Amino acid sequence: MAERVLTRVHSLRERLDATLAAHRNEILLFLSRIEGHGKGILKPHELLAEFEAICQTDKEKLKDHAFQEFLKSTQEAIVLPPWVALAIRLRPGVWEYVRVNVNALVVEELTVPEYLHFKEELVDGPANGNFVLELDFEPFTASFPKPTLTKSIGNGVEFLNRHLSAKRESINKNLIPSANTKNREST
Repeated sequence: MAERVLTRVHSLRERLDATLAAHRNEILLFLSRIEGHGKGILKPHELLAEFEAICQTDKEKLKDHAFQEFLKSTQEAIVLPPWVALAIRLRPGVWEYVRVNVNALVVEELTVPEYLHFKEELVDGPANGNFVLELDFEPFTASFPKPTLTKSIGNGVEFLNRHLSAKRESINKNLIPSANTKNREST
């Protein structure tokens, strides 16, 4: 019997690095077309249009390395030459952010605050340690139920109704015994 071997799942940055190493010229062509739009935000349909605009042989090479699937998961690209930052939604509720230096073809992973800061630079320009207003709404949502299953997405009202019904039932169960004891005391 063949022995199963567990392997590590590569991060998005590592997979993008591998694609860059295998198809440097094709990726450079694609990223240069994106950078050619100038400073701004590109939506998924614009990214796919740029991908379709490159020649057929280059597209076929990139399809072999699942670059097109990676591109279909990209929700927006922020262009601040020489950088292109990508917001990638791998599956519902799971996002990753990377930025690529078009000149050096270097890929960096970004955290959410880094990505948002990069996005704000479109409007404000580079911030040199300026203070930015940050609001933390976590204390207000601490007791609010959060769906954890993918199947709950799009069914928020149903999810909330079930949660509130379960909460009401637990309150009713706690009230019923006290009502029974009051009835016994009065008789």
